[in-house]
Amino acid sequence: MQPYYWASHHGNFGDDLNLWLWDYLLPGFRDVHADTMLVGVGTVLNPVLLPPGQKKLVIGSGYGYGEAPDINDPEWDVRCVRGPLTAAKLGLPLDRGITDPAALIPDMPEFQNLPKIHKKTFVPHWESAEFGMWQSVCEPAGLTWLDPRGEAKSVIRAIAQSEMIVAESMHGAILADAFRVPWIAVSTSRSINNFKWNDWAQSVGATYNPHFVPVSTRAEAVAKKTKFWGMSFDGGGGQQQPAHHEPASADASVMTRTAAPAAPAQSGLRGMAKQVLAAPSILALWQASRTEPQLSPDEMLQDKKQRFRAVLDEIRRDYF
Repeated sequence: MQPYYWASHHGNFGDDLNLWLWDYLLPGFRDVHADTMLVGVGTVLNPVLLPPGQKKLVIGSGYGYGEAPDINDPEWDVRCVRGPLTAAKLGLPLDRGITDPAALIPDMPEFQNLPKIHKKTFVPHWESAEFGMWQSVCEPAGLTWLDPRGEAKSVIRAIAQSEMIVAESMHGAILADAFRVPWIAVSTSRSINNFKWNDWAQSVGATYNPHFVPVSTRAEAVAKKTKFWGMSFDGGGGQQQPAHHEPASADASVMTRTAAPAAPAQSGLRGMAKQVLAAPSILALWQASRTEPQLSPDEMLQDKKQRFRAVLDEIRRDYF
């Protein structure tokens, strides 16, 4: 059995959990049922992404894009999904929408008893990290910058070692909640698909009501087809698409607290001008970080984790 893994060019720690999480949750799974694909963390329940004609064991995945798969086909073995909205979309009983598998990561020995070293940390969506200048926005807003494109375990440790998380990344919030780190949701696009956020939030009794933060650069506005300083970049009018950016390397440090620009193009007058243009982003992020954070109820999270472990026990009996 092999896990399904979406290998994005930009890097995204939420997707990368599939590279090692299942070895902890289901030790030895790679040695059984070579014809079966384990479909785990991610918004991946889409027939375009998952190959037809192959047995699929679904454990905690979510729906969010495109058509929902026909899980009545015998090639699907759906044991649980991310939340009640995915369960309803697939025609499953709502109690099969347990929660995201990442909720069990704090139980791993390597992530326990980590000291707190960051006060308020911002975890953007990968697209914001790719096209925006959020590293420079964070310092004047009083937050630590955490790149979601970094090596997954480093990102997770940084979340666990924070006193509070401001999350545009859904898995930033999921991991914060799992580690009992209070979190605040933000969004840089009013057209965001909030289905997956609400799916997870409802699974643990949290709410998704993000604070809006404007995009930080023109390139980010183009990528997200939104507005920057009143100018619309909705894909019309022949607007140029931003250049491709390489993801952060796996061994690079993902944590910074510096306003110093990462590239020479950001220095001098040009850098100062971009910082001025990002002022609305700085202010909105600062304001959002000073609102009341939330956590799901302890008892509900623990109940969902116990139910998820029960599903894993059933899978061990049936597949091992």
